[in-house]
Amino acid sequence: MTNKYPNLFEPIQIGSMIVPNRIAMMPMGVFSPRLANIKDGSYTKAGADYYIERAKGGTGMIVTGVIPIIGPAINPNNSPETYIESMKYLADGVHQYGSKLCVQFTALSGRATAVTNVTNGVEDPSVSADIPNVWDPTLTHPELKTEDIQTYVDGFANAASYAKAAGADAVEIHAVHEGYLLDQFTMSNYNHRTDKYGGSLENRLRFPVEIVKAIKEKCGKDFPVLVRYSVVSKVKALNRGALPGEEFEEFGRDMEESKIVAKMLQDAGYDALDCDNGNYDSWYWPHPPVYMPKACNLEDVKEIKKVVDIPVILAGKFDDPQLANEVIGKGEVDMMGMGRPLLADPELGHKFFEGREDDIRPCIGCHQGCLGRIFMGQDISCAVNPTCGHEKDYAITKANNVKEILVVGGGLGGMEAARVSALRGHHVHLYEKTNQLGGVFVAAAAPDFKEDDKRLLKWYEKQMKDLNIDIHLNSEVTKDMCEGYDEIFVATGASENHIEIPGAKDEQVHYAIEELLENPDTGDNVIVIGGGLTGCEIAYQQAKAGKKVTIVEKSETILNVMGLSAANYNMLMDLLDYYKVNVIKNATVTDVKDGKAIVMETVKNYPNVANRAPRPFLIGGDGMPVKHEIPVDHLIVSVGYKSDQKLYDEIKDEHVYLIGDAKKPTNVMDAIWSAFLIAKDI
Repeated sequence: MTNKYPNLFEPIQIGSMIVPNRIAMMPMGVFSPRLANIKDGSYTKAGADYYIERAKGGTGMIVTGVIPIIGPAINPNNSPETYIESMKYLADGVHQYGSKLCVQFTALSGRATAVTNVTNGVEDPSVSADIPNVWDPTLTHPELKTEDIQTYVDGFANAASYAKAAGADAVEIHAVHEGYLLDQFTMSNYNHRTDKYGGSLENRLRFPVEIVKAIKEKCGKDFPVLVRYSVVSKVKALNRGALPGEEFEEFGRDMEESKIVAKMLQDAGYDALDCDNGNYDSWYWPHPPVYMPKACNLEDVKEIKKVVDIPVILAGKFDDPQLANEVIGKGEVDMMGMGRPLLADPELGHKFFEGREDDIRPCIGCHQGCLGRIFMGQDISCAVNPTCGHEKDYAITKANNVKEILVVGGGLGGMEAARVSALRGHHVHLYEKTNQLGGVFVAAAAPDFKEDDKRLLKWYEKQMKDLNIDIHLNSEVTKDMCEGYDEIFVATGASENHIEIPGAKDEQVHYAIEELLENPDTGDNVIVIGGGLTGCEIAYQQAKAGKKVTIVEKSETILNVMGLSAANYNMLMDLLDYYKVNVIKNATVTDVKDGKAIVMETVKNYPNVANRAPRPFLIGGDGMPVKHEIPVDHLIVSVGYKSDQKLYDEIKDEHVYLIGDAKKPTNVMDAIWSAFLIAKDI
């Protein structure tokens, strides 16, 4: 078999470690008790299996999710022996497939700590006491005491020695990255210290420099130590990120300083730079959402590669093997770093090598199954791949008895039910009342920034074909057609809610699905009624096209969406602001006349908090109505969906399963997971 990407599959040396190819799994947090042993930071067998599956799929190097430094230097109750025993299972499993294991350690979050119910500061120390908490700007942190820093340094060295004893090939220090505690030390606008860890750049880098020196002394000079590195911060001010292409003055680390820092880290003894951009004040850079362009960090990381001799890993929506092969071949970067794409499809490495790109299940940038679940204290997983984090207990196995399965509806939920049922060996018959598969997701995937959504649709269509599923398009199922099947999935979806807009002409009004699919051009003045995710994305799309856009939302907030990650929320909010979308909340359109929409707003009183906190802190309160007269040519309505349960109500019994939007209109993750969790056991 010819390898299409020879540069991507060349070995690379990092210190004394030889990695078999240039694909690295980027660190993502694994904190839930089922996957991680909270007491010592090791992984359970289920947590280890999550990583081992990615090694099995052809990933050259596994970098684990961030682990707080462990060992007696930090917590006398921790047992190195227990940690080593647990981690040996992970190391042995990764090595079984020829991959290398790099364990990442952190000094915790500083001002990025998520806090609740705190009244007098927070326990997690920060670099300086006057820098507010990211999530709640009314809180500050105690300053990390100078005399305690050596305790942290010793903790890193001990932790690295335990990882090495367990069989890890390298460690990575989550240091100059993403605005966590160690990164806060390195930047002058965050670090206001007057001791030897503040002031000059040399002083601000002293902490991460002391860490690598201590590890090398403890573990040997030939033991590889990588550093996670945010090249530039992309920050305009505290809690104010900068968008791609936006002109701004850097508040954090700029490129000029970054080149100096990178060279200093190399000279200190770090063996590789694991690079992206951003920090918690620009969180959509280290966690790029669907709105971020592909390979968003490439140009910045290429600049760093020019000034160092050690390997440079690039991460950040960098999932195109053709591009990776090209830039690695030119020596512009050294490794392809991927996080979420490997959650969606752990076999990426093998599929790249075999040229099976059409078989890759893509990450769609939603953050629902990864960051969303992490912040709810759940297992890390993936919206489009429920087996992520459940590699053993959710494994799809052949059924003992072959059954005849009817799937009614060809949206994502219906296709997932059909896919999993077919993989189990059942005979699957899928009926879709329209002329194409995909359901409402076809419209959702229509915007130009939804290329990965389009890829997911194509992937599902290919699975239907490859699994020989019996597909019937333009076929609406009736009760009589349901006879003779052993199991039935009802995935009939949902229909859009409609509202009355007094005075509006029919040709002025379009609903979300029609708007997304047809994009009718009916004038420059646009009002979007409904400030949910779909409405805000439509508003962004219209404003980017040069329209003058107003969002009218009847509740107190826009983007009030369950499971929406702060990275996605913040970037979309910043995009709406950048493109000057007018937002009127607590409001309704009461009339349209003489080319203007009459919008009645009930003014509410809000507390005085930072206006760009990741989630606004809101209180209600009655106020006086305010009348707005807004020029309007085009009204776009996005006010939610109503489930279609008509067929289900006619045929429901214990072998009939209501799934996806037909059960409750929510999101991609719920549609796929509701189907998977039933189908895997039939």
